[in-house]
Amino acid sequence: MPAQDHSRPWTAPTATTRLDARVQLPGSKSLTNRALLLAALADGPSTLHRPLRSRDAAIMTAGLRALGADIREAPGDGLFGPDLVITPGPVVGGAEIDCGLAGTAMRFLPIMAALGDGPVAFDGDPHARERPMDQTIAALRDLGVEVDADEPRLPFTVHGTRRPDGTGGVRGGELTIDASASSQFVSALLLAAARFEEGLTLHHRGERLPSLPHIEMTLEALRQRGVDARSIGEASWRVEPGPIAPLDEQIEPDLSNAAPFLAAVVAVGGRVVLDGWPAETTQVGRLLPELLAPFGATSRVSDGSLTVEAVGGSIPGATLDLHAAGELAPTIVALGALAAAPVEVTGIGHIRGHETDRIRALVDDITALGGTAIALPDGIRVEPSPLAGGPWRAFDDHRIATAGAVIGLRVPGVEVDDIGATAKTIPEFPELWAAMLA
Repeated sequence: MPAQDHSRPWTAPTATTRLDARVQLPGSKSLTNRALLLAALADGPSTLHRPLRSRDAAIMTAGLRALGADIREAPGDGLFGPDLVITPGPVVGGAEIDCGLAGTAMRFLPIMAALGDGPVAFDGDPHARERPMDQTIAALRDLGVEVDADEPRLPFTVHGTRRPDGTGGVRGGELTIDASASSQFVSALLLAAARFEEGLTLHHRGERLPSLPHIEMTLEALRQRGVDARSIGEASWRVEPGPIAPLDEQIEPDLSNAAPFLAAVVAVGGRVVLDGWPAETTQVGRLLPELLAPFGATSRVSDGSLTVEAVGGSIPGATLDLHAAGELAPTIVALGALAAAPVEVTGIGHIRGHETDRIRALVDDITALGGTAIALPDGIRVEPSPLAGGPWRAFDDHRIATAGAVIGLRVPGVEVDDIGATAKTIPEFPELWAAMLA
């Protein structure tokens, strides 16, 4: 699709009729970045078909190259870019890695860097320096890895522990962390643990464990590569040391990025067919059909496609607990701003520490359009209020940007200040959105 200039505010298109569209989405960010890292630690070359091509994926790729992996493009099916062939090499130090705003990069790559032979410096975008990194730093230190950090966040330097003869690395063993702020702290350690000398027994001790499906995604990615990785309790996991097999893998479409497209049906009525919906998946987006059902949507899966239909018109209220799917909350809250009755979303206190404080961002943006949104200790409540067009700030956050697009379907004149923020996980969003409405 041709690139467009997103440096100026983007006027979210308003729907003029019911939808009748078929949508194809690029690959999953979560699956792509897990597959990239495991391929860089594997025992031979791997190929990823239809991987995500986005800022987050590019940051992960650049970081892995800096740590010694060879990653090259290969001809793909042409729909969303080339395939990737990853040839692992010894993990090396001496690198400086820019994590941008990519949570997976800033949590996953430092653990891999500990397997190297020298220091690796990590930094990122200004807001990345506000994201919690205390558990990554503390876990590395508890594993015997030296970390230079003035504060429990970016920037910091990890000193790899591999000896010149190739021995050493990270001993592993047993470790306890508090992953209340992000399940990525757990996934980061599990992904590299097969390369620890003793593997890893990991325990979470904290007030909550958000996004549990992402941890199951990590375990499944390890098992697909022959690693003995399993849950050993409600909040404990074990990864045995051993080889990581190379894999030829087809990356699933990003089901979380499907959220605004499927919510659009609820907003204006009609039908959207999403191609490539997997029969079984560990992606959080698999929960979308049941999350949209209280708003009047019906869903069915047939021949690898998901069809979502809704009558449109008056959107009912709902109360939803999204502790397992916080990344879907901005879309659900956007529907709440259009609903005819209150919508309350809870279990999402951890999204305050994402690309931005998503609870504050949503409350501020909805309020600026004349809506009524109330921040709760662990969520948001949206009450019916007439909305008017106006500025919608993305706060450098892809999911806040797409939430503005959903509201713009029913509210003329919503101006998203930075639709380019969607390049983090779905660079083609404006074009795909326009095609859906065409």
